[in-house]
Amino acid sequence: MEIKISDLSNIGEAAREFVAALGSRRVIAFYGKMGAGKTTFIKSVCEQLGVRDVITSPTFAIVNEYQDEVGNPVYHFDFYRIKRIEEAYDMGYEEYFYSGAYCFIEWPELIEPLLPDDALCVTISVADDGKRIVEL
Repeated sequence: MEIKISDLSNIGEAAREFVAALGSRRVIAFYGKMGAGKTTFIKSVCEQLGVRDVITSPTFAIVNEYQDEVGNPVYHFDFYRIKRIEEAYDMGYEEYFYSGAYCFIEWPELIEPLLPDDALCVTISVADDGKRIVEL
């Protein structure tokens, strides 16, 4: 499946389509180059899930926790700055990934062996015309 984002004015519509396609999957690994729009898209997806918290990149914190409109946790990870996979063990990744809560993961390349078998791998790329393409 491919979702195209022409500009920020239709990112909410793209995020709605994405959420509808998730089904029961809760661990979503986002691949894409720096600047492809992973954080921006995850922010819009979280908003579609009813998150009203301020949604920011967890680049330095590694994980940000939000709550949806009924109080369920939503986790947003950024593994860009980890140096060793053991850092994910130290933070207790299992408690997050197997909690049943949404887990949106940026830079999953660094922790791929830890991803659950049913994790959804998503690639965000930038087309020549500047549109973002979300492939799942």
